Amino acid sequence: MDKRIKMSEQDTAFHDHFTLHREYQNNHADISQAAAKVSIAGESVESKGFVSLVGAGPSDPDLLTVKALRAIQQADVLVYDRLVSQEIIALANPDAEHLYVGKRCGFPSLSQEAINDLLITKAKQGQYVVRLKGGDPLIFGRGGEEGLALTQQGIPFEFIPGITAAIGCAASSFIPLTHRKVSRSVTFITGHVVTGALPAWSMLASEGQTLVFYMGLEKAIEIETGLLQAGLAATTPVAVVTHGCSPLQQVYVDQLDGLQALAHKLKGESPALLIIGDVVTLRAELKATIVGSQSELAACS
Repeated sequence: MDKRIKMSEQDTAFHDHFTLHREYQNNHADISQAAAKVSIAGESVESKGFVSLVGAGPSDPDLLTVKALRAIQQADVLVYDRLVSQEIIALANPDAEHLYVGKRCGFPSLSQEAINDLLITKAKQGQYVVRLKGGDPLIFGRGGEEGLALTQQGIPFEFIPGITAAIGCAASSFIPLTHRKVSRSVTFITGHVVTGALPAWSMLASEGQTLVFYMGLEKAIEIETGLLQAGLAATTPVAVVTHGCSPLQQVYVDQLDGLQALAHKLKGESPALLIIGDVVTLRAELKATIVGSQSELAACS
């Protein structure tokens, strides 16, 4: 009996995706030459390029993954967001075409459909396209939407994960998102869809967990009101991290019933991340040793 494992059609397609991308990475030749050697789900991918949907992490180039850096350096076309730092852009292939597609609330920007079309158009020209996103492409990054658009056009692609803002900002702020006997879970929420009537407020207001709101500063009123009405204590610690993981980073600590006032003070600051929960109280103790060491070094210099 033949005991060899037979790959499914989906597995074969994925293997061909990987073969196409690896050939391009190894040779950095015209991707159409590599594409001519493989097929995906029985269909030729000749003349089609390849797209990497890449997480750039939280602005610090030292936090890029090795795979992300390699993709950035090999890209023919770099399609990047507002939250990708210039230090990371500077690492790109100097001959690459740079296309900015950043979004910011209240400012004109390309629609998601237009960005999808751009990726498809460039890939169909046989180019290696790197779609570079702040954080991770699959956490509030619309990576899934772009992946589906590419799939519908038969264009091979991959996801390259990045350090999401919640993880990066928590580490750079000395705030553990989970901690034994303090927080047993963490929930990531996008502030863009928050309203005072959100049915899930009662679930978010339970004790023993950490809440992280992405892009939540502009929705501070709704967040404070919703959580207070759902029963979360007014004294629950809150940290707002602005420009996380960059030289401009600032951390502001308050409590839940002071969030609106703090947000008013920080109006216009972006990007900003909200961390809500008792883990915020650990920041002072965790940071004390670092601050003390820095003071000692300064005294000895």
